[in-house]
Amino acid sequence: MKINWGTAIVIAFIGFIGFIMYFVVNMATNDKYDHDLVVEDYYQQELKFQNDIDKEKNSKTLKTNVSWQKTQDGILITFPEDLDIKDIKGKVFLYRPSNKQLDFETPISLSNHNLLIPDNRLLDGRWNITIDWTYDNNSYLFKEAINY
Repeated sequence: MKINWGTAIVIAFIGFIGFIMYFVVNMATNDKYDHDLVVEDYYQQELKFQNDIDKEKNSKTLKTNVSWQKTQDGILITFPEDLDIKDIKGKVFLYRPSNKQLDFETPISLSNHNLLIPDNRLLDGRWNITIDWTYDNNSYLFKEAINY
C-alpha cells in the first residue's frame, strides 16, 4: 500500500492531536500534578493587600521589630522589649508551600516577650511565617520566608 502526501499529513495531524490529548488527560487526572492556589480566597486577599502594606510600614517605625530564631525546642519569636506584653494581641500563621496540610495558625499568648512554636509541629524545610499583631490600636505585620 502506497501512502500519498495528503494521507501522510492527516496521519501526522492525528498523531500530534493524540500526543497532545494524552498529556492533557494525564495532567488533569494525575494527583502528582495537582497544584492549588496559595489561599482559597485569593481575590479577597488581594483586596486586603494595601492594608498589609500599611501594617508592614507601621512595623518599621518600631525601635526593634519582631525577630525569630531556631532553637532546640522550636522557633522562638521575640517581640520588642519596650512594649507591654499584656497589650500585644494577634496571631502567628505558618505556611508550608509544599504541603497545605501542614499549615497552622497560633494565637499570640505571651507571659514574657517570647513566643515558642514547638518543634513537633514543624518539619525541616521552607516555611513562610506571618505575624499579624496589634498594640495600642496600631496594627503590625511581620512576614518572612524561613528555613527550619
